[in-house]
Amino acid sequence: MQTITGKPEAVAIPISSVSKGTRLPAALWALTIAAFGIGTTEFVIVGLLPTVAEDLAITIPSAGLLVSLYAMGVAVGAPILTALTSRIPRKTLLISLMALFILGNGLASIAPGFYTLVLARIVTGFAHGVFFAVGATIAAAMVAPEKRATAIAIMFAGLTLAIVTGVPLGTFIGQHFGWRATFIGVALLGVVGLIASAALVPNNLKNNESATLTDQLKVLANKRLLLAFLMTALGYGGTFVAFTYLSPILQEVTGLGESAVSLILLLYGIAIAIGNLAGGKAANKNPLKALLWMFVLQAVVLLIFTFTAHDKVWSIVTLFALGGLSFANVPGLQLYVVQVAEKYLPGTEDVASAFNIAAFNIGIAIGAYVGGLVVVSPLGLEATPWVGALFVLLAVLVTLYSARISRR
Repeated sequence: MQTITGKPEAVAIPISSVSKGTRLPAALWALTIAAFGIGTTEFVIVGLLPTVAEDLAITIPSAGLLVSLYAMGVAVGAPILTALTSRIPRKTLLISLMALFILGNGLASIAPGFYTLVLARIVTGFAHGVFFAVGATIAAAMVAPEKRATAIAIMFAGLTLAIVTGVPLGTFIGQHFGWRATFIGVALLGVVGLIASAALVPNNLKNNESATLTDQLKVLANKRLLLAFLMTALGYGGTFVAFTYLSPILQEVTGLGESAVSLILLLYGIAIAIGNLAGGKAANKNPLKALLWMFVLQAVVLLIFTFTAHDKVWSIVTLFALGGLSFANVPGLQLYVVQVAEKYLPGTEDVASAFNIAAFNIGIAIGAYVGGLVVVSPLGLEATPWVGALFVLLAVLVTLYSARISRR
């Protein structure tokens, strides 16, 4: 499975810590549990926006900031905090991140008001950004070289599982027992992940050399990479113009009840899992070409959803297609960034990957924010899908331009 965090860094470790047998180390499951909890806390708020807004007496667009500001926390955490924590032993860092994750969700569960909840989300976003930046490294370090891809896939299966099951289950819990109960449950998942990590992750994982400021500036100064980051922000962010407000769309525009929203989020998550795998296979040979067609289809389906959102049957059909396309571009985007870095700035692949994680989350933040502006405008909820389609259309244009300069 391809993920948004890119390829792992090379890790110098004693041979004794590598699993030589046919079994993969149990520590991988600790990472998977942690990834499941972190993925759940990122996306579950989408299903809980109406519940949170009503309880805290705020507007739906204001509640949408809980998505935007979380994403900004991840965007900062990925490249900046990963560099600042590069000298901390990997196991110590992992346990500290899970403690921060538990703290953030615990604070969210007792937040007396909106601003405290925003702060809790930002804190949790910091933990998210660093965790996924170093998680692949830790997973790869615990197995033999020929098993590293499998180890990383197992770890990030937790993220996919979160979208498929964690988000609809968390939404169901929040709707029936209050949104605070959802954050308590996610915090408890963090406790399990912390205990498992402390008990199972090896102590002798060695740190990588930290990226220099020069490396980071090289990446930010490269035109081709900047275009790739722009593709990521626009293509991925376009989804979140509508996805952030999917629950109120389904309730207020489509006319479905709260219980139906949880089921639809489950179907959406299944579509995401299928699309992620299919998108990875499609992008293997020529990611830029595959991305172009994915963006075109994504824009078309978003536009179609503008009209089908009023029908209970066709809205579900459209959302399943949209779920498959919305995350199908993730593997291709990350692969393309790595390929560009390998070709034009060898040795900066990991730095470029970290910045692309930031680009994904900047896209989420901007998409969710713009969606909120659309909701409070005269256009209303119904316009969020076609506005998202405009974002993706811009990604199509950037992709075409990138393809043009890559042929030179």
